[in-house]
Amino acid sequence: MAEKADYFKGKIALVTGGAGSIGRELCRELFSRGVSALRVLDNNETGLFELCEELSDIRVKPFVGDVRDKERLRKAFKNVDIVFHAAALKHVPFCEYNAFEAMATNVIGTQNVIDVAIEENVKKFVMISTDKAVDPFNVMGVTKLLAEKLTIAVNRYRTLSSGAFFCVRFGNVLGSRGSIIPNFKEQIRKKTKITLTDKKMTRFIMRIEDAVSLVMKATVMAEGGEIFILKMPAVNLVDLANAIIAGYAPKCGLKPDQVKIEVIGRRPGEKHHEALLGINEVEYAFELEDMFVMLPLFIEKIGNLKYENIFKLKPKVIRSKRYSSKDAKKLSKAKLNEMIAPLL
Repeated sequence: MAEKADYFKGKIALVTGGAGSIGRELCRELFSRGVSALRVLDNNETGLFELCEELSDIRVKPFVGDVRDKERLRKAFKNVDIVFHAAALKHVPFCEYNAFEAMATNVIGTQNVIDVAIEENVKKFVMISTDKAVDPFNVMGVTKLLAEKLTIAVNRYRTLSSGAFFCVRFGNVLGSRGSIIPNFKEQIRKKTKITLTDKKMTRFIMRIEDAVSLVMKATVMAEGGEIFILKMPAVNLVDLANAIIAGYAPKCGLKPDQVKIEVIGRRPGEKHHEALLGINEVEYAFELEDMFVMLPLFIEKIGNLKYENIFKLKPKVIRSKRYSSKDAKKLSKAKLNEMIAPLL
Protein backbone atom coordinates (compact mmCIF):
# COMPACT_ATOMS: atom_id res chain seq x y z
CA MET A 1 0.00 0.00 0.00
CA ALA A 2 1.38 3.38 -1.00
CA GLU A 3 2.19 5.75 1.82
CA LYS A 4 0.11 8.86 2.28
CA ALA A 5 2.57 11.66 1.79
CA ASP A 6 0.78 13.97 4.21
CA TYR A 7 -0.05 11.41 6.93
CA PHE A 8 2.35 12.92 9.48
CA LYS A 9 1.71 16.55 8.62
CA GLY A 10 0.41 18.55 11.58
CA LYS A 11 0.70 15.67 14.07
CA ILE A 12 2.61 15.68 17.36
CA ALA A 13 5.17 12.86 17.39
CA LEU A 14 7.38 11.58 20.18
CA VAL A 15 10.50 9.41 19.84
CA THR A 16 11.93 7.58 22.85
CA GLY A 17 15.62 6.87 22.53
CA GLY A 18 15.75 9.75 20.06
CA ALA A 19 19.47 10.38 20.56
CA GLY A 20 20.37 6.88 19.31
CA SER A 21 21.14 5.98 15.71
CA ILE A 22 17.63 4.82 14.75
CA GLY A 23 15.98 7.47 16.91
CA ARG A 24 17.95 10.30 15.30
CA GLU A 25 17.08 9.14 11.78
CA LEU A 26 13.42 8.82 12.77
CA CYS A 27 13.52 12.38 14.07
CA ARG A 28 15.04 13.67 10.83
CA GLU A 29 12.41 11.87 8.76
CA LEU A 30 9.48 13.01 10.91
CA PHE A 31 10.78 16.56 10.83
CA SER A 32 10.94 16.46 7.03
CA ARG A 33 7.34 15.18 6.87
CA GLY A 34 5.88 18.22 8.56
CA VAL A 35 4.99 17.19 12.09
CA SER A 36 3.72 20.15 14.08
CA ALA A 37 5.89 19.21 17.06
CA LEU A 38 8.60 16.63 17.62
CA ARG A 39 9.30 15.54 21.18
CA VAL A 40 12.50 13.61 21.77
CA LEU A 41 13.05 11.69 25.01
CA ASP A 42 16.45 10.28 25.94
CA ASN A 43 18.71 9.97 28.97
CA ASN A 44 21.67 11.10 26.85
CA GLU A 45 21.84 14.86 27.41
CA THR A 46 24.71 15.41 24.98
CA GLY A 47 23.01 13.40 22.26
CA LEU A 48 19.82 15.44 22.67
CA PHE A 49 21.80 18.68 22.50
CA GLU A 50 23.52 17.59 19.29
CA LEU A 51 20.22 16.56 17.69
CA CYS A 52 18.58 19.88 18.56
CA GLU A 53 21.57 21.74 17.15
CA GLU A 54 21.29 19.76 13.93
CA LEU A 55 17.53 20.22 13.44
CA SER A 56 17.58 23.79 14.80
CA ASP A 57 13.82 24.39 14.96
CA ILE A 58 11.47 25.44 17.74
CA ARG A 59 9.18 22.51 16.91
CA VAL A 60 11.79 20.14 18.40
CA LYS A 61 11.27 19.67 22.15
CA PRO A 62 13.99 17.72 24.00
CA PHE A 63 13.06 15.80 27.14
CA VAL A 64 15.95 14.51 29.24
CA GLY A 65 14.46 11.46 30.92
CA ASP A 66 14.29 7.70 31.10
CA VAL A 67 11.57 5.22 30.13
CA ARG A 68 11.95 3.77 33.63
CA ASP A 69 10.47 7.00 35.04
CA LYS A 70 6.72 6.97 34.41
CA GLU A 71 6.13 10.44 35.86
CA ARG A 72 8.64 11.92 33.45
CA LEU A 73 6.90 10.10 30.60
CA ARG A 74 3.57 11.66 31.57
CA LYS A 75 5.00 15.14 31.15
CA ALA A 76 6.43 14.28 27.73
CA PHE A 77 3.35 12.50 26.36
CA LYS A 78 0.72 15.24 26.76
CA ASN A 79 -1.36 15.52 23.56
CA VAL A 80 0.97 13.28 21.54
CA ASP A 81 -0.54 11.60 18.45
CA ILE A 82 2.19 9.09 17.51
CA VAL A 83 4.85 7.40 19.66
CA PHE A 84 7.96 5.75 18.25
CA HIS A 85 9.46 3.63 21.02
CA ALA A 86 13.14 3.12 20.16
CA ALA A 87 14.69 3.32 23.63
CA ALA A 88 16.37 0.04 24.60
CA LEU A 89 19.51 -1.64 25.83
CA LYS A 90 20.68 -3.39 22.67
CA HIS A 91 24.19 -4.84 23.06
CA VAL A 92 23.95 -8.60 23.53
CA PRO A 93 26.98 -9.18 25.82
CA PHE A 94 26.14 -6.14 27.99
CA CYS A 95 22.58 -7.39 28.44
CA GLU A 96 23.94 -10.82 29.42
CA TYR A 97 26.11 -9.26 32.14
CA ASN A 98 23.44 -6.77 33.21
CA ALA A 99 20.28 -8.84 32.89
CA PHE A 100 18.18 -6.93 35.40
CA GLU A 101 19.08 -3.60 33.79
CA ALA A 102 18.04 -4.99 30.41
CA MET A 103 14.71 -6.05 31.90
CA ALA A 104 14.23 -2.69 33.64
CA THR A 105 14.63 -0.76 30.38
CA ASN A 106 13.40 -3.15 27.67
CA VAL A 107 10.46 -4.71 29.55
CA ILE A 108 9.41 -2.49 32.46
CA GLY A 109 10.34 0.62 30.49
CA THR A 110 8.23 -0.54 27.56
CA GLN A 111 5.27 -1.21 29.85
CA ASN A 112 5.67 2.30 31.29
CA VAL A 113 5.62 3.80 27.80
CA ILE A 114 2.56 1.72 26.89
CA ASP A 115 0.70 2.70 30.08
CA VAL A 116 1.25 6.41 29.52
CA ALA A 117 0.38 6.12 25.81
CA ILE A 118 -2.96 4.56 26.81
CA GLU A 119 -3.57 7.30 29.39
CA GLU A 120 -2.92 9.97 26.76
CA ASN A 121 -4.98 8.22 24.06
CA VAL A 122 -2.09 8.00 21.59
CA LYS A 123 -3.38 7.12 18.12
CA LYS A 124 -0.40 5.10 16.83
CA PHE A 125 2.30 3.38 18.88
CA VAL A 126 5.20 1.58 17.21
CA MET A 127 7.71 -0.51 19.16
CA ILE A 128 11.09 -0.95 17.48
CA SER A 129 12.08 -4.61 17.81
CA THR A 130 14.83 -6.89 16.53
CA ASP A 131 15.42 -10.25 14.88
CA LYS A 132 16.90 -11.37 18.20
CA ALA A 133 13.33 -11.58 19.53
CA VAL A 134 12.73 -14.64 17.31
CA ASP A 135 13.52 -17.90 19.12
CA PRO A 136 15.54 -15.87 21.65
CA PHE A 137 18.78 -17.28 22.99
CA ASN A 138 20.01 -14.27 24.95
CA VAL A 139 18.73 -11.79 27.53
CA MET A 140 18.43 -9.01 24.99
CA GLY A 141 16.28 -11.16 22.69
CA VAL A 142 14.06 -12.36 25.54
CA THR A 143 13.43 -8.81 26.76
CA LYS A 144 12.61 -7.59 23.25
CA LEU A 145 10.24 -10.52 22.72
CA LEU A 146 8.46 -9.59 25.95
CA ALA A 147 8.32 -5.98 24.77
CA GLU A 148 6.69 -7.17 21.53
CA LYS A 149 4.15 -9.26 23.46
CA LEU A 150 3.29 -6.34 25.77
CA THR A 151 2.77 -4.04 22.80
CA ILE A 152 0.62 -6.46 20.81
CA ALA A 153 -1.49 -7.39 23.87
CA VAL A 154 -2.85 -3.85 24.18
CA ASN A 155 -4.93 -4.42 21.04
CA ARG A 156 -6.98 -7.11 22.76
CA TYR A 157 -8.38 -4.48 25.10
CA ARG A 158 -9.78 -1.82 22.82
CA THR A 159 -11.81 -0.43 25.71
CA LEU A 160 -8.50 0.74 27.18
CA SER A 161 -7.25 2.45 24.08
CA SER A 162 -8.59 3.44 20.68
CA GLY A 163 -5.05 3.54 19.31
CA ALA A 164 -3.15 1.00 17.20
CA PHE A 165 -0.17 -0.61 18.96
CA PHE A 166 2.23 -2.56 16.74
CA CYS A 167 5.90 -3.51 16.16
CA VAL A 168 8.57 -3.46 13.48
CA ARG A 169 11.46 -5.92 13.43
CA PHE A 170 14.90 -4.99 12.13
CA GLY A 171 18.00 -6.95 11.27
CA ASN A 172 21.42 -5.40 11.85
CA VAL A 173 21.34 -1.72 10.91
CA LEU A 174 24.58 -0.83 9.12
CA GLY A 175 26.48 2.09 10.55
CA SER A 176 24.41 2.40 13.72
CA ARG A 177 26.29 3.32 16.87
CA GLY A 178 28.27 0.39 18.27
CA SER A 179 27.59 -1.82 15.24
CA ILE A 180 30.09 -3.84 13.23
CA ILE A 181 31.17 -1.26 10.64
CA PRO A 182 32.16 1.50 13.11
CA ASN A 183 33.93 -1.09 15.26
CA PHE A 184 35.90 -2.56 12.36
CA LYS A 185 36.80 0.91 11.10
CA GLU A 186 38.15 1.85 14.51
CA GLN A 187 40.26 -1.31 14.63
CA ILE A 188 41.65 -0.61 11.15
CA ARG A 189 42.42 3.02 12.09
CA LYS A 190 44.50 1.72 14.98
CA LYS A 191 46.36 -0.41 12.43
CA THR A 192 45.57 -3.60 14.28
CA LYS A 193 43.89 -6.81 13.22
CA ILE A 194 40.10 -6.84 13.30
CA THR A 195 38.27 -9.28 15.53
CA LEU A 196 35.50 -11.56 14.33
CA THR A 197 33.64 -13.82 16.72
CA ASP A 198 32.93 -16.67 14.28
CA LYS A 199 33.44 -17.07 10.52
CA LYS A 200 30.26 -19.15 10.24
CA MET A 201 28.01 -16.33 11.44
CA THR A 202 25.38 -14.83 9.17
CA ARG A 203 23.21 -11.80 9.75
CA PHE A 204 20.41 -9.84 8.11
CA ILE A 205 21.58 -6.33 7.28
CA MET A 206 19.81 -3.15 6.27
CA ARG A 207 20.62 0.50 5.71
CA ILE A 208 19.37 2.92 8.31
CA GLU A 209 17.26 4.77 5.73
CA ASP A 210 15.53 1.48 4.81
CA ALA A 211 14.81 0.81 8.47
CA VAL A 212 13.20 4.21 8.91
CA SER A 213 11.25 3.86 5.66
CA LEU A 214 9.77 0.62 7.03
CA VAL A 215 8.72 2.40 10.23
CA MET A 216 7.02 5.19 8.28
CA LYS A 217 5.17 2.80 6.00
CA ALA A 218 4.12 0.55 8.89
CA THR A 219 2.79 3.53 10.84
CA VAL A 220 0.46 4.42 7.98
CA MET A 221 -0.69 0.84 7.39
CA ALA A 222 -1.10 -0.45 10.94
CA GLU A 223 -4.51 -1.36 12.32
CA GLY A 224 -3.08 -2.71 15.58
CA GLY A 225 -1.34 -5.91 16.64
CA GLU A 226 0.87 -6.43 13.60
CA ILE A 227 4.61 -7.02 13.39
CA PHE A 228 6.09 -5.53 10.22
CA ILE A 229 9.29 -7.10 8.87
CA LEU A 230 11.20 -5.62 5.94
CA LYS A 231 12.55 -8.08 3.41
CA MET A 232 16.29 -7.65 3.68
CA PRO A 233 19.42 -9.38 2.45
CA ALA A 234 21.69 -11.59 4.52
CA VAL A 235 25.46 -11.69 4.61
CA ASN A 236 28.22 -13.93 5.88
CA LEU A 237 30.02 -11.79 8.47
CA VAL A 238 33.44 -12.87 7.19
CA ASP A 239 32.47 -11.52 3.74
CA LEU A 240 31.37 -8.26 5.35
CA ALA A 241 34.67 -8.05 7.25
CA ASN A 242 36.68 -8.58 4.08
CA ALA A 243 34.64 -5.96 2.21
CA ILE A 244 35.22 -3.40 4.98
CA ILE A 245 38.95 -4.14 4.96
CA ALA A 246 39.17 -3.80 1.17
CA GLY A 247 37.26 -0.52 1.15
CA TYR A 248 38.61 1.16 4.27
CA ALA A 249 42.22 0.01 4.76
CA PRO A 250 43.55 2.13 1.83
CA LYS A 251 41.98 5.22 3.43
CA CYS A 252 44.16 4.55 6.48
CA GLY A 253 47.35 4.12 4.47
CA LEU A 254 47.24 0.33 4.62
CA LYS A 255 47.09 -2.40 2.02
CA PRO A 256 44.11 -4.73 2.58
CA ASP A 257 46.42 -7.71 3.10
CA GLN A 258 48.06 -5.89 6.00
CA VAL A 259 44.87 -6.14 8.05
CA LYS A 260 44.30 -9.61 9.45
CA ILE A 261 41.13 -11.16 10.83
CA GLU A 262 41.39 -12.75 14.26
CA VAL A 263 38.61 -15.15 15.27
CA ILE A 264 37.94 -14.70 18.99
CA GLY A 265 34.93 -17.00 19.48
CA ARG A 266 31.28 -16.28 20.12
CA ARG A 267 30.47 -13.87 22.91
CA PRO A 268 27.90 -14.78 25.59
CA GLY A 269 24.41 -14.96 24.09
CA GLU A 270 25.42 -14.78 20.41
CA LYS A 271 23.84 -17.05 17.79
CA HIS A 272 25.39 -18.32 14.59
CA HIS A 273 22.31 -17.19 12.65
CA GLU A 274 19.28 -14.96 13.22
CA ALA A 275 15.67 -15.27 12.04
CA LEU A 276 13.08 -12.63 11.29
CA LEU A 277 10.14 -15.04 11.28
CA GLY A 278 10.06 -18.11 13.49
CA ILE A 279 8.65 -21.52 12.60
CA ASN A 280 5.48 -20.93 14.63
CA GLU A 281 4.93 -17.43 13.25
CA VAL A 282 4.82 -18.17 9.53
CA GLU A 283 1.18 -19.29 9.46
CA TYR A 284 0.12 -15.88 10.81
CA ALA A 285 2.11 -13.84 8.28
CA PHE A 286 1.33 -12.22 4.93
CA GLU A 287 4.00 -11.73 2.30
CA LEU A 288 3.87 -8.40 0.51
CA GLU A 289 6.22 -7.09 -2.16
CA ASP A 290 8.70 -5.48 0.20
CA MET A 291 7.82 -6.86 3.63
CA PHE A 292 6.21 -9.56 5.72
CA VAL A 293 3.32 -8.65 8.02
CA MET A 294 2.67 -10.95 10.94
CA LEU A 295 -0.85 -10.64 12.23
CA PRO A 296 -1.68 -10.86 15.93
CA LEU A 297 -2.21 -14.40 17.17
CA PHE A 298 -5.77 -13.56 18.17
CA ILE A 299 -6.67 -13.09 14.47
CA GLU A 300 -8.19 -16.41 13.42
CA LYS A 301 -6.36 -17.03 10.13
CA ILE A 302 -4.46 -15.04 7.55
CA GLY A 303 -7.35 -15.16 5.09
CA ASN A 304 -8.83 -12.24 7.00
CA LEU A 305 -10.81 -9.93 4.68
CA LYS A 306 -10.17 -6.95 6.91
CA TYR A 307 -6.45 -7.17 6.24
CA GLU A 308 -6.87 -7.93 2.55
CA ASN A 309 -8.89 -4.72 2.26
CA ILE A 310 -6.25 -2.76 4.19
CA PHE A 311 -3.41 -3.95 2.00
CA LYS A 312 -5.43 -3.35 -1.18
CA LEU A 313 -4.20 -6.58 -2.73
CA LYS A 314 -4.32 -10.33 -2.33
CA PRO A 315 -1.37 -11.08 -0.04
CA LYS A 316 0.65 -14.24 -0.58
CA VAL A 317 0.90 -16.99 1.99
CA ILE A 318 4.51 -17.67 2.99
CA ARG A 319 5.56 -21.13 1.85
CA SER A 320 8.89 -21.43 3.66
CA LYS A 321 9.11 -22.73 7.24
CA ARG A 322 11.06 -19.78 8.60
CA TYR A 323 12.93 -16.66 7.47
CA SER A 324 16.52 -17.20 8.60
CA SER A 325 19.82 -15.51 7.73
CA LYS A 326 21.31 -19.00 7.30
CA ASP A 327 19.00 -19.86 4.41
CA ALA A 328 18.32 -16.40 2.97
CA LYS A 329 20.02 -15.39 -0.27
CA LYS A 330 23.36 -13.75 0.45
CA LEU A 331 24.47 -10.46 -1.04
CA SER A 332 26.85 -10.66 -3.97
CA LYS A 333 30.27 -9.07 -3.50
CA ALA A 334 29.32 -6.20 -5.82
CA LYS A 335 26.04 -5.51 -4.00
CA LEU A 336 27.72 -5.71 -0.61
CA ASN A 337 30.41 -3.23 -1.66
CA GLU A 338 27.74 -0.90 -3.02
CA MET A 339 25.75 -1.10 0.21
CA ILE A 340 28.62 -0.34 2.56
CA ALA A 341 30.51 2.20 0.39
CA PRO A 342 28.75 5.30 1.82
CA LEU A 343 29.70 4.19 5.35
CA LEU A 344 33.44 3.77 4.75
